[in-house]
Amino acid sequence: MQISEAESLVMDVLWRRHPQSAEEVIAALADSQQWQEATIKTLLNRLLNKGAVRADKDGRRYLYAPVLKREDWVMGESRSLLDRLFDGRVAPLVAHFSEQRKLSRKDIADLRQLLDELDDDAR
Repeated sequence: MQISEAESLVMDVLWRRHPQSAEEVIAALADSQQWQEATIKTLLNRLLNKGAVRADKDGRRYLYAPVLKREDWVMGESRSLLDRLFDGRVAPLVAHFSEQRKLSRKDIADLRQLLDELDDDAR
């Protein structure tokens, strides 16, 4: 499921705590975004139409909760990035970050550990 960057910020609020009313989502985004209330309600409606969230009636308001799991969204975004930029391969991605000096010593140690675990599983 494709969701925009703005929609992902709304989803992040709902992934952290749900269900929430539109007013609660608006309050949660107030400090980090300069969006109008109508913008956030539009984003909630888009997510509802895409099936990424559901809205359950609670008296005179609706409570929103995610249908799309964060893990599923991250997996889709990761695959899309790899496919678009690195022909679906992980090694060129890691090489790119290492060339740009974006890998810390801890990142390198974590990658070594991951490769060792993968190597052990392959045996």
